[in-house]
Amino acid sequence: MTMFSIDHTPAEIVKTFPKASDLFKSNRIDFCCGGNKPLKETFQEKSMNGEELLQKLNTQYEEWKEKGQSGQNWEEATYSDLVDEIVQTHHAYLKEELPALGQFVTKIFRVHGEHHPHLKELYQLYHSLKIELELHLDKEEKDVFPIIKEYEQNPTVELKERILKLNATLEEEHQDAGDILKRMRDICTDFNPPADACNSYRITYMRLAELEDDMFQHIHKENNILFPRLATA
Repeated sequence: MTMFSIDHTPAEIVKTFPKASDLFKSNRIDFCCGGNKPLKETFQEKSMNGEELLQKLNTQYEEWKEKGQSGQNWEEATYSDLVDEIVQTHHAYLKEELPALGQFVTKIFRVHGEHHPHLKELYQLYHSLKIELELHLDKEEKDVFPIIKEYEQNPTVELKERILKLNATLEEEHQDAGDILKRMRDICTDFNPPADACNSYRITYMRLAELEDDMFQHIHKENNILFPRLATA
C-alpha cells in the first residue's frame, strides 16, 4: 500500500493524488512553484504538526483510491494532450476570468479603498498579474507549445534545446505570478472578507481564491509534469 511520508515532496504527491492540492492549499503549503522540497522541510519551516497532516493526507488518499477516482494520469499522456489540457482548461479560464474579475477588483477599490487601504495594493497587484499572465499565455500558445508539439513528432536535439531554454523563462514567470498570488492572499487575510463587506466585496474574494486555485493547478501541470518530462526525454 502506497503511503506518503515526510520525504515526499508536495509536487510528487499531487502528481499521484491530485486532490491533495486542496489539503495543501488549506494549509498554505506550496505544491507548484516551490513544491519540490520534502514535506519535512516545510513542516519545520512552518512549525506544523506534520504527523497529523500526513495521517489526514494518507486517509484521504486511500478513500480516493477505493472510490476509483484516479482521473487522467498526465504523466502518461502525450505532450500534445497535456498541452491541449493546459490551453483548453487553464488558458481558457484565465482569458475569460482575468478581465471580468479585474472589474470587481477595481470596483471594490474605488468604493471601499478609503476605509480598507489594502485594496489599493490589491488593485495594483491584480492588474500587474493580469498583464503578466496575458503576455505569458500568448508566449506559451505562440512560441512554446507549437514547438513542443513539433518535438513530439520530430524529436531533434535542436528542438529540445530551444524548448528547455524557453521553459526556464516560463518557470521564472510562474515564480513571479506565484509570488503575487501569495502576496494577494496575505493582504486579503486568506481571502476572508471583513464583516462589513458588501456582496461585490465577497464575490471578489471568492473569485480571487478560485483564480489562485486554478493557477496553482496550471503551474503544477507545467512545472512538475510537462517540463520535467521534456527535460528527461
